[in-house]
Amino acid sequence: MNIIIGFIVTCGCVIGSFMAMGGDVNALFQPFEFVIIGGAGLGSFIMANPMKVVKDSGKALGEAFKHAVPKERNYLDTLGVLYSLMRDLRTKSRNEIEAHIDNPAESTIFQSAPTVLKNKELTAFICDYVRLIIIGNARSHEIEALMDEELNTIMHDKMKPYHAIQIMGDSFPAIGIVAAVLGVIKAMAHINDSPEVLGHLIGSALVGTFLGILLSYCVCSPLVSQIKVVRNKQHRLYVIVKQTLLAYMNGSVPQVALEYGRKTISAYERPSIDAVEQEMMNPGGENKAA
Repeated sequence: MNIIIGFIVTCGCVIGSFMAMGGDVNALFQPFEFVIIGGAGLGSFIMANPMKVVKDSGKALGEAFKHAVPKERNYLDTLGVLYSLMRDLRTKSRNEIEAHIDNPAESTIFQSAPTVLKNKELTAFICDYVRLIIIGNARSHEIEALMDEELNTIMHDKMKPYHAIQIMGDSFPAIGIVAAVLGVIKAMAHINDSPEVLGHLIGSALVGTFLGILLSYCVCSPLVSQIKVVRNKQHRLYVIVKQTLLAYMNGSVPQVALEYGRKTISAYERPSIDAVEQEMMNPGGENKAA
């Protein structure tokens, strides 16, 4: 919603001020300048990136518009799953734990946390490291090093749309110059026409430069910033898993280990201790009530 509001404010101020200065808004309507800049930018974007990144960029833009960041329920579900698994690690046999991590879709622990189960990558991340804990040969500092390496890889992959769209946005001012040059070439073909005609053609050409700069700094830059914010917050769920499981491996009881994970959440988004305790007593309580 903020993206739409910001775009309306930007366009309103830019176009409104232009009209207030006596400019003719019809002079800004140059559809083929849009085609040149947008088409060249999109074509370059497709050439520069694998199709997987192109598709993920569309997904990232959708997440940015929806501001699809984890909510309190996502954090509580993640902490609830971790608590249940750590509790069972202390009290149940290896076969019982493996039943949960080998087939999480059929696990009562994961079924009580639908936001975790829906996130297949996060579910796999949890199951992989719980499996390593069950094996029992790896030490906590070795697991931490492995987690850090995987988290860096996950973050690198998640940020590919951010970098791809940012590079495309950085190219728009130059592509706008290309559009303007083409417009000037067109104007030069009418060099013998009246100054009114020539002035109109040159003004139309300069719209290309204007559009390129506007798209770069007032559209693409805010969008990629929003993508970065959203994907960084989504990545926070993995950090919660890392800190919680490491605390458990280092000897903390499940209740204390959860605090290590809870403290990695931003203060203004962090669930309260009471909410986490309620989740431990009644995993997925809100979902069951629904």
